[in-house]
Amino acid sequence: MEGAVDLDALEAYLSSDESPEECMDLSELDGFLAGLIVGPEPVPPSEWLPVIWDNEEPAFADEAQANVILGSILGRYNEIADSLDAEPVEYAPVFWQDFGGDTIVEDWAIGFMQAVSMRQAQWEPVLADDDTAMLLIPIAAIAGLSMPDAAEDELALPEEVMDKLVEEAPDVLPSCVLGLRLFWRDRLMPPGSRSRHH
Repeated sequence: MEGAVDLDALEAYLSSDESPEECMDLSELDGFLAGLIVGPEPVPPSEWLPVIWDNEEPAFADEAQANVILGSILGRYNEIADSLDAEPVEYAPVFWQDFGGDTIVEDWAIGFMQAVSMRQAQWEPVLADDDTAMLLIPIAAIAGLSMPDAAEDELALPEEVMDKLVEEAPDVLPSCVLGLRLFWRDRLMPPGSRSRHH
């Protein structure tokens, strides 16, 4: 992929004092963008950008900084979309590593579910089908780990299942994302109308 997006500058801004206090961190943003991309319908940036900033107005030092940050967010959006449609698939989520080297996936999952909540009704068909529900339930369950009060009982998994899921999440979650991408793509495009563009 040419010109990979500069996520370091984006991460630095999101975690700085300049950005709104409750704005998303990089991993949460990455999950959020993935959720928007693989969802049932396109959501316009004018609707989802404010969610990143917790509906506050981000402060930028100047226009150049604004362009870098917004350009990075939109660039990462396109990068995720392209990587999911590439053959072979090149998609890799942004997860945190803790000091012990363990991968932290909760932030990413929370971001993804925030994207789902923007179009909750349209996402219903995924949960209506047992096979595809298993693509979304792991993400919802991991997001629910840090929001125990908000976790819906129907999506709660037994503890030993959860432990295994969290352990395997770095491998499981990208597959879930791709599966959801294919689910909606097949559903929204009648057979035979798919054109291959490279």
